[in-house]
Amino acid sequence: MGRRVATALWRSTIALDKRTAKSFIRINDRIRAREIRVIDENGEQLGILPPFEALKIARERGLDLVEVSPNAAPPVCRIQDYGRYLYEKEKSERAARKKQKVIVIKEVKFSVTVDEHDYQTKKNQAVRFLNDGDKVKASLRFRGRQMAHRELGYNIINRLIQDIGDAGLVEFMPRMEGTILHAILAPTKKDAPRPKPPAAPPQPQAAAPKAPAPQA
Repeated sequence: MGRRVATALWRSTIALDKRTAKSFIRINDRIRAREIRVIDENGEQLGILPPFEALKIARERGLDLVEVSPNAAPPVCRIQDYGRYLYEKEKSERAARKKQKVIVIKEVKFSVTVDEHDYQTKKNQAVRFLNDGDKVKASLRFRGRQMAHRELGYNIINRLIQDIGDAGLVEFMPRMEGTILHAILAPTKKDAPRPKPPAAPPQPQAAAPKAPAPQA
């Protein structure tokens, strides 16, 4: 029951947030500016008008008057279908969210006694995470008497940094926090493809030597 109630509250909160966002968009009679700059449904400038005149034009065309730039001086309003405006706005916001890359920090754990095979496996994991655009936290926990040999842990993490090569950059150098040594690696930005050099113009062929004229 608790989970169902929490889910219902979450959904109602999202719906409330959407309604709240819409309430900040002034349309029709809710536009309070004394003068507004008006753009019609075809993108044509109608000039600076009182809101009631612009609203009259919008209603004659079966459309709404929507305030699209409230902070301009004077505010900019557009004659358009309000429902269509909300649809296009939400569509563009969804597309922008899809383009955003969420950076995730993925952890790769080592031990002071890590063997070569396990080390290579974890190193390859780190490279794969970096190539996918995620950050990597390389951590190593010291246990018991291993704290007396911290240089062994530093050697492992520093070796990883060297072996990563061009796949990543060190964001935080190895450092101790309690009994854990860790470093943060960030993915390397991909270089833009280099333009191909222009092809060399064809060289003119040398003219064939003329045959000597026959002697009389």
